[in-house]
This record gives sequence, C-alpha cells and structure tokens, in this order.
Amino acid sequence: MDSKRYKLVIFETSMGTFECQMYWDYAPKTCRNFVELARKGYYDKCKFHRIIPGFMLQTGDPTGTGRGGSSIYGPAFEDEIHSKLFHSGAGILSMANSGPNTNGSQFFIILAPTMWLNGKHTIFGRISSGMRVIEKLGLVETDSDDRPTMDVIIRKAYPKT
Repeated sequence: MDSKRYKLVIFETSMGTFECQMYWDYAPKTCRNFVELARKGYYDKCKFHRIIPGFMLQTGDPTGTGRGGSSIYGPAFEDEIHSKLFHSGAGILSMANSGPNTNGSQFFIILAPTMWLNGKHTIFGRISSGMRVIEKLGLVETDSDDRPTMDVIIRKAYPKT
C-alpha cells in the first residue's frame, strides 16, 4: 500500500489521543518513515522520554532512553529542510536528531515558537486534533534531566487516510 495515501497518524496515549497531519509535499521521505513506523507498530508502547515545559515533548525511541531508534531506511537518513516551514508555534511536528542527516525514529512536538530550530530539524507535520492533550503532556512533572517522573506512554499509533 502506498504510504502517501495516509494523511494522518493517530496517537492514543496514556493521557489522551492526538492526530498528526503529514506534510507530504515538503518532507516526503520523512513522512513515509513516520507513517510506516506507525503502521508497523514501532511507536506502540514508546514513552515520552523528554518533556521540557514551554518547549517540547520528545518520543519515538523504543528503548525509552533517548538514545535508540532507527528509521525504515536504516540507522539514519538525511534531513528534508524546507525554506517555507518554520518552528513558529505550538503543535509543529519535527524530527529529533544528533546533528545534520541523523534522522531515525525519534520526533518532537513543540509547545511554543522555537525559531532557533529552523534549518536544523526536519518539519514534517503538525497536530491537527488533540492540542489539549499536547498541552497536558507539556505539564507533566519531570526530573532534573527533563524525564517525566511518571510514565507517559504511546499505547497505539496508526496511520489514517
């Protein structure tokens, strides 16, 4: 089945459900990676391993450490930075990385404008429904390493047309 037919990825979490709209026209390889990982159940049972209030939520690492995960293309794939997309407000979906062209499975959702990330992280979608859940996730208590003090889990992630 053609991944591109999926316009949304639904995330059912321990704190509620949200939907991600894909930006296929701007980041097709990244969208394909995200949709296929969700379709295969890769994100199921992943923790939100990093939450920084007023900044972002990060997940997508099946080890829960923030150091794991891989893409459908192998360990990492190249950035798809687009000059028309900006980290301009809450709900933007972007790839986590450890430098240029190191995208894997981890992603983050910003909670506020983070313009300093422009040109450094691939933006590939946005939250289209469930922003109240995202806001609630952003308020979870964390330790000094930005790790939630309670487990916040993705119960199920799946693509939808």
